[in-house]
Amino acid sequence: MTAPDTQVFEVDETAGYPNSSLPVLIYRRIFEPSSSALAERFETLFAAHGWVPEWRYGLFAFDHFHSTAHEALGVFRGSARVRLGGPAGGMFLIEAGDALVLPAGVAHAGVEVESDFSMVGAYPPGQTWAVERGDPGGLAAVQARVAAVSRPPDDPVGGSLNVLWLL
Repeated sequence: MTAPDTQVFEVDETAGYPNSSLPVLIYRRIFEPSSSALAERFETLFAAHGWVPEWRYGLFAFDHFHSTAHEALGVFRGSARVRLGGPAGGMFLIEAGDALVLPAGVAHAGVEVESDFSMVGAYPPGQTWAVERGDPGGLAAVQARVAAVSRPPDDPVGGSLNVLWLL
């Protein structure tokens, strides 16, 4: 693993998506893209920092978020252009070797995704996730759930989360 080059992105509430006052963290090239067994390496790294790896998959093409869990994503194959923050959010290219940390409530979607694109998803212990879509009518209830999510004790890659999330 190399020292994380961190990109910080803040997303505001927008049209039914709660987003978060905590920034999204994008760690570039945690591992070299050509490294072998990238999925296993991300799973081991996340677990070593107390985040529980739960799945290997791609990224939904629709804007969605998780109001009851923070999420760590480790890209182990391919690349994708992702949107963070809902339909009017920012666009980012993520590639094999990159990791993202999404605070609870932050909308995300795969906009241009390579056919082989895959990630590992991990969550802090005790946090369970559900896929939710933006609903302006239910925003107050979602914001309350997001506010109740505890901050994790450690960064999933050993990076700057504790400083940038002001724990």
